[in-house]
Amino acid sequence: MGLFLEYGYTSFNKYGEELCGDMVSIVKKNDYTTLVLADGLGSGVKANILATLTSKILSTMVSNNIPMEECVETIVQTLPVCKERGVAYSTFSTIHINNDGKGYMFEFDNPVCIFMSNGVPKELEREELNILNKKIYKTKLDLKDQDVIILMSDGVPHAGIGKTLNLGWQREDIIDYLVKNTSTDMSARCIANVLASASEALYMEEPGDDTTVAAIKIRKESTVNIMIGPPVKREDCDRYVEDFLRNDGIRIVCGGTTSQIVANYLHEEVETDINYIDQEIPPIGYIKGIDLTTEGVLTLRKLIELSEEYLRIDSDYPKNFLGKDGASQLANFLFEQATDVNFFVGQAVNEAHSGLPIDSTLKFKLVEKLSENLKFMGKRINVKYY
Repeated sequence: MGLFLEYGYTSFNKYGEELCGDMVSIVKKNDYTTLVLADGLGSGVKANILATLTSKILSTMVSNNIPMEECVETIVQTLPVCKERGVAYSTFSTIHINNDGKGYMFEFDNPVCIFMSNGVPKELEREELNILNKKIYKTKLDLKDQDVIILMSDGVPHAGIGKTLNLGWQREDIIDYLVKNTSTDMSARCIANVLASASEALYMEEPGDDTTVAAIKIRKESTVNIMIGPPVKREDCDRYVEDFLRNDGIRIVCGGTTSQIVANYLHEEVETDINYIDQEIPPIGYIKGIDLTTEGVLTLRKLIELSEEYLRIDSDYPKNFLGKDGASQLANFLFEQATDVNFFVGQAVNEAHSGLPIDSTLKFKLVEKLSENLKFMGKRINVKYY
C-alpha cells in the first residue's frame, strides 16, 4: 500500500472586508505538489493583490524548481509599492513535496508551522537563509504516514486579542488545542477547518484580521468502491457485481434495485435499518460483505449538497461527518477516508420512473458532479459504465 499526499485549507476574511488579504495557491505537477500561503500587508483589496501575486509567483516558480533566491527577487521586483506605507510586502509559507513525503519548506514572516507526527507535536529543524536582506527559513522534509504540517497566517495567533484573550492565542495553546481536538483519522482539510473555526470563535465571529489555515498530510492509500444503479442488460448483472467485488477496499452499494442484485449474487438478504429515521434521507440497509448500503438518487442529491459545503473554504461547517444517515456515512467514506474512488455505474433506466416527469439522466448527472467535486478534493477517480 503506497502513500498519498492530501491538502486542504480554510480562510476567513477580516470582518467587514469583501476580499481576503490571505491567499493559498496550489500547483500539482508530475509527482510534486506545491502549496503557498501568502499574507499581504494590511487587509482588503491591497492586501489581496499582494497575497495573490506572491502566491501565484511562488507556486509557479517553485513548482518549476526555480531557486528561492530567484523567486524572492521576482517578488520584490513585481509587487506594487503601497503609497501609504512605502513598502511592498507579503509574508509566505511554501511547501514543495512529492507523494512520498520528500521535499522542502520555506517560511518568511508567517507564524512558524506546526508539525504533528501521528498526533504528537514535534519541532522541525529550520535553516536560516539571508536572501536580499530577508530572513527566510528552509526545512528539509521527509514525511511519513500520519505526518501533518499546519501553516497559518497571523490571524490565528492574533485571534481573540481585545475580546476573549488579552494577548492573542499563544503558540503552545494552539498546539494544545490541536492535540485535544484533532485525530489521526481526520483529513488535512478537516484539521485546517478545526483550527480556523476555533480562531473565528475566539474573534466572536468577527475576525479582526484575515485568518487562514492550510494543512498537508501524508497518509496511506485508501480505496472506496461504489456501485450505483443496475446494468443495461440483465445478463450482465453477475459480471457487474464480480468486477465490483474484485477490487480491494471499502464497498458501497447505492440504490434499491442495485442492492438486490448484489444481495442475490452473494446469496444474502437486504436488511433495512429502521432504528434511525431521517425526514430527508431514506434509511440505509445492510448486506453481509458490503460496508454500506443506501438508497439511490435522494441520498446522492444530499451527498452532493454535503460535498459543496465541504469544498467551501470560507465555511466553519465541520468537515467530519458523524451522522448515521446514508448521506453522512457516504460523505465520511468518500471525503474523509478515500484517496481513490472507483465508480461502477449501471446505465439502466429505472422502470419505476416510466411515465413520470423524472429526468432519466439524473443519475449520471449526479455521478458526474460528485466525481468533479471529489477531484477538487484531490481524490483520484475512476468511472466505469455498464
